Amino acid sequence: MLSQRILTLVAIAGALAGALAACSPTSPSASQADSGASPPAGGVPAANGAASSGETGARIYSGNCVPCHQQNGAGIPGVYPSLAGSPVVLGDPAELALWVLKGQRPASMPAGRYSTQMLQFGWMKPADAAALFSYLRSSFGNSAAPVDAAAVAKALGQ
Repeated sequence: MLSQRILTLVAIAGALAGALAACSPTSPSASQADSGASPPAGGVPAANGAASSGETGARIYSGNCVPCHQQNGAGIPGVYPSLAGSPVVLGDPAELALWVLKGQRPASMPAGRYSTQMLQFGWMKPADAAALFSYLRSSFGNSAAPVDAAAVAKALGQ
């Protein structure tokens, strides 16, 4: 009985370690090392004018957010928050920008609620962040106004 509990705990710890490793960068550049996050798949920022904002936001989400928040945005209960109906996602875009890009926790996300820390995606340009935030605010059952790059830049003091 005790050995079965130990094996269960080891399996849970292994799954959590795997999830955390999936959220960690593999080879960030110097600026990304400071932020704790990796660039989108392919290592190229997404804003290139060829894709719509929705496609860009979806691509950034798939390449960076899925390991923690899952493809469906549901997160992992008690470990990574759901993005569906999230007050952070649906609230003030400036607070969302500061949280995702600089790690400044908004009041609507109390400290200690989750055992993990949000990675900082400071490598994102305002247009990339706006595309991601707009995607989050219109996906997973969410319905909130899109975010524009100028609002993100203003929030970041640029």
